[in-house]
Amino acid sequence: MIVVDVNLIAYLLIDGEQTRDAEAVLGADRDWAAPLLWRSEWRSVLAGYLRRGSIDRAGALECLEAAETLVRGREYLVDGARVMQPVGASSRSAYDCEYVALADTLDVPLVTYDRGVLRDFPSRASTPRTYLSSRQRPIRLGAGVSGDRPERL
Repeated sequence: MIVVDVNLIAYLLIDGEQTRDAEAVLGADRDWAAPLLWRSEWRSVLAGYLRRGSIDRAGALECLEAAETLVRGREYLVDGARVMQPVGASSRSAYDCEYVALADTLDVPLVTYDRGVLRDFPSRASTPRTYLSSRQRPIRLGAGVSGDRPERL
């Protein structure tokens, strides 16, 4: 299992220059997890494409359904106190830190293209290419956040 942010989901489902990397990550690990927040972020991404005329309503709904299917059963409600730990240790938004906190809690990699998250959390976050190359050797992540697992929705 890995935690992915909404950008990786977008790169997978909306063809672009990063799509092949996103497909390779999915091929390496099909168990993509995300905090519940991803749904609102994904709708905002699709709204932007819809408003720019890059996608029609039917295409947006198709992408919405495909993304929901992708992470179904691996969506988590992340405790606010857990989110505040990485917030206090970085300059990242609470939104970004929700992904970091989930990855810490589950003790799994966070795969992202977000430069700030990659910079502020190098022991937890990796780019798709770095993640794929790490699959060739054991992954050492360090200690996760102690306590109970988040609530799965």
